[in-house]
Amino acid sequence: MSFKKMTLKTYPLLLFFAVEFIMSSCANKAGDKGSSSIGDSTEYQETPDNKKNIVLPKKTFGVFDNEGGQDSSPSSSSTEKSKVILKQHTSAIEIPVMLKNVPNFILKRYAYTMSYNKSTRCPNWVAWKLTGNHTYGSYKRKNYNFHEDMDVPSPRAKLHDYSYNGLGLERGHMCPAGDNKWSDRAMDECHLLSNICPQYGKLNGGAWKYLEEDCRDWAEAYNCIYIVCGPIFYGKTHGTTIGEDKIAVPDAFFKVILRLGNKPQALGFIYPNRKCSGGKSKYVMSVDKVEEIVGMDFFSSLDDNVENKVEQSSNLNLWR
Repeated sequence: MSFKKMTLKTYPLLLFFAVEFIMSSCANKAGDKGSSSIGDSTEYQETPDNKKNIVLPKKTFGVFDNEGGQDSSPSSSSTEKSKVILKQHTSAIEIPVMLKNVPNFILKRYAYTMSYNKSTRCPNWVAWKLTGNHTYGSYKRKNYNFHEDMDVPSPRAKLHDYSYNGLGLERGHMCPAGDNKWSDRAMDECHLLSNICPQYGKLNGGAWKYLEEDCRDWAEAYNCIYIVCGPIFYGKTHGTTIGEDKIAVPDAFFKVILRLGNKPQALGFIYPNRKCSGGKSKYVMSVDKVEEIVGMDFFSSLDDNVENKVEQSSNLNLWR
């Protein structure tokens, strides 16, 4: 067969494969954009630090409605096909297990994972891994704006909900901007209003801010820490709300912190949603105590012996 004849016969085939390749590449790029629920393809971004001290999880999340975010009791009928069971990522030591039946819509962001509560319009919890090399960077908070999270069900928080309220409430980050200076995408996503709770300014700019700074110091000192935080609502009903979308005002905030390594340690904190004076020692407590108050099981993927030991301690002197 001559080269000319072979070229004429094979040209359509080559063109077909070229078009297929281009379409496939475009689809893959489109899939890389944006955030996703934990069941989608977006994965936790591994760093060399992430691969140390990883253990397999023992528990799974509860069952929830993947579209509406409505949590369901684990005893719900297995025939409800709109329900799915979400398993923890094997590397996500920071992901807690909810022990209460509340709306529980899970979203995986670039730098953190969160459980969103459509009744309070606030997160139930926000969890992330903070490494030493994520405590600094060139992306500054002043260059980013708060924005509505279109991934959570409506009604949801909007910018005008946090307009002047006469109560001294501000937009309080759960996963803070200071932990996200390492990435443009991470900094942008931490300004989603689903990562925000109404927080009194004297707490937001005071004791809570100082604890965030301490966490960054600990991440640098120990190379890596795991953090979970969120709002606390003590009553069965959420009495105070702000804005047209009725964002519930938390009574308090919790934060639990874990470090691994040769001598694992953990700390828990609860701060009332008001001006808090007296330093960290006034608000520190064991992780066990925080679990009892908020109805969650933290760091459950740890070996039981390690988990039980670290969650009983509240010794600040063990944290340099």
